[in-house]
Amino acid sequence: MEKKINNSNFYAHTLEDQPPDTWEELPVHLAEVSEMAGKFASAFGAGDWATLAGRWHDLGKYHPEFQAYLLRENGYSAHLETVAGHINHSTAGGLWAIQQLGSLYGRVFAFLILGHHAGLADFDSEIHPQGSLDYRLKNDTTSTAYIPEEYANKTPPESRIFAGDPALWIRMVFSALVDADWLCTEAFMDKARSRQREFPRPNLPVLNEKLVRHMAAFMDKAASTPVNRIRRDVYLQCLQATKEEPSIRTLTVPTGGGKTLSSLAFALEHAVQHGKRRIIYVIPYTSIIEQTANVFRGIPGFEDAVLEHHSNVEPEDESRETQALRLASDNWDMPIVVTTSVQFFESLFANRTSRCRKLHNIANSVVIFDEAQNLPQPFLQPVVDCIRSLHEGFGVTPVLCTATQPALESSEAGGLRKGLNSKEIIHDPDELQEQLQRVKVSLHPTWPKSLPLPDLANELQDHPQVLCIVHKKTDAMKLFFSLSEERFHLSTRMCGAHRTEVLAHINERLRHGRNTRVVSTQLVEAGVDIDFPVVYRAVAGLDSMAQAAGRCNREGRLEKGEFIVFRAESKPPSDLKAPMDLGAAALTKGNLETLFSHENFRQYFRSLFWTRGEEKLDAKGIAKLLNTPAKFEYKFRTAAEAFKLIDEGWQRPVIVEYGEARKILDDLVSDRGNPRLLFRKLQRYTVSIPVKDHQRMQDLDYIRPVDPHRFPDVFVQNATSAYHSDVGLLLPDEMVESSGNEGAQEI
Repeated sequence: MEKKINNSNFYAHTLEDQPPDTWEELPVHLAEVSEMAGKFASAFGAGDWATLAGRWHDLGKYHPEFQAYLLRENGYSAHLETVAGHINHSTAGGLWAIQQLGSLYGRVFAFLILGHHAGLADFDSEIHPQGSLDYRLKNDTTSTAYIPEEYANKTPPESRIFAGDPALWIRMVFSALVDADWLCTEAFMDKARSRQREFPRPNLPVLNEKLVRHMAAFMDKAASTPVNRIRRDVYLQCLQATKEEPSIRTLTVPTGGGKTLSSLAFALEHAVQHGKRRIIYVIPYTSIIEQTANVFRGIPGFEDAVLEHHSNVEPEDESRETQALRLASDNWDMPIVVTTSVQFFESLFANRTSRCRKLHNIANSVVIFDEAQNLPQPFLQPVVDCIRSLHEGFGVTPVLCTATQPALESSEAGGLRKGLNSKEIIHDPDELQEQLQRVKVSLHPTWPKSLPLPDLANELQDHPQVLCIVHKKTDAMKLFFSLSEERFHLSTRMCGAHRTEVLAHINERLRHGRNTRVVSTQLVEAGVDIDFPVVYRAVAGLDSMAQAAGRCNREGRLEKGEFIVFRAESKPPSDLKAPMDLGAAALTKGNLETLFSHENFRQYFRSLFWTRGEEKLDAKGIAKLLNTPAKFEYKFRTAAEAFKLIDEGWQRPVIVEYGEARKILDDLVSDRGNPRLLFRKLQRYTVSIPVKDHQRMQDLDYIRPVDPHRFPDVFVQNATSAYHSDVGLLLPDEMVESSGNEGAQEI
């Protein structure tokens, strides 16, 4: 039996099994979203735009059909019996904006309002024609006649659109709108969840004071060694630089120079001096993120100030604290955020509401780009444009932090058509490099000929403690199996949990002076705290070789460590050939004692970008999709789909049965726990392999679906021999090669 109602109110949201007098009235929702969105966007001077967008975003809900839909969905007698399913309530607000403000300014609001659920659309599109803004405005059957006159506004906002990058400006205002809409809706629909966001966050001045005390105690306890004196000087130079006006900064500190804590000291003091709202660390690899976040959380008073946001974060439990941090990852509402380059840049170019929510909280922040030499080259031009725009239009202080500073200035000779005008924090990077030069670089006697793997293995066996870095996973495996004892292997064929355990074991052995011979791919080169007296490196790009050298005599315990460069027998992957050729040229023509000078890196990166060519530094044509000044005819959806830093199409993941993986899998299959959280935990036990190898392992029954009915596309190791306790996941041919070696894991 239908419930009866005699009510002339207009509603935005209803509550299940609750009468209409408990529902949220539409004018209240519009006012709350308007106020909150305006507050969010005021951080970059666009509060009036977001305020008006919030006031108009749900005007379509005034339509009688939408109100009838709400009533009938909740069991009340509806006046329009033909109404069924979901009612479009977004288009009306966009049409209203164009009627009020004309086609140009109105189009900006139409992008925001029509996208606040579906995501920012393309203005027009051959790929998604019916989802385009132009199509919807012309073809959606809706009316604005029912919108109350009180929402009329013929005066455009007074603040100006950021002319340097209007498309990014629109995405920022969109972020303010959708985050406000989500938060206001949540506050009404799910009060318990909303309250979980209200946990105390330490403010930046308090954190800055705590860091100053921590650094003072840390340096007082540190031994008075040359390396520690240099680290102290780097720290003091970073503090001194905060007195200068905000600009795009570089921080060029060789490996082992203490740049992690010194960059945090700069960021916090700069934020306090210049009124910045938060610190964001952007890091290329999850292994470095975990390490960096742990360093920050280890500072007294920082335990509840750090949000670690990446795919491998493992939720420990369902406690209030864990849930609160998980909710903070929605919009980065935390003082310090540590995240990946993928998460940061793909969000900035995203069109979906869930990815865009956080963008407004990037404004007026200090953003540290750690290991800046790893900025993605196929997207380097749009990434550099975005960094510049964040600084010029949104109050961001970017800091490019690395031992091997890339050359990101404009160049007429090729490469970047428009670069960054930056200022270095360190007074004399070359002098600092010379002071921290802790290795002797030498070419292997076989140079320039290649060094056979068996001969290399024999040499490594002669060193009690040695690290050897090669290009290919297959080379690393072959070399590992050629060593006879006290050997260790590191590559991405090992799941994250496995690599973490092996690295901890290696460091423990090194601390106790035990024989330790490690063969690795380049994954150890960036940010991994590991210290060997001798490092061998297959010739590579100058930046990679410098990072590898940073794993040699890292703490300066020796007068000079040995860094030996050789040429591998196997050809490098195609994307490494150009860097390798330039690196080999630098080795052959230059002075090995000054190989890693600041000027050498500038020349190396400039040459590298020129070999790429301008079109290869924007391989997907992102700039063209988002650069249509005056008309605002942007292709937001197409750009978002094209801007993928990791091409997931050529690899597929396999869950391996290592450590706790079996228990988590059993919980998943048996419906014990939240599947989303269980899959998050399984990230630590996942290895990605090429699609062709994935298919071959399926055909041979070495891997199988976790659950053919519920999760047919999620595969888990099936053959016991497929995961080796030393080298990780083995492809079928590699299982034959490694047979007879000790260490096959029994599971």
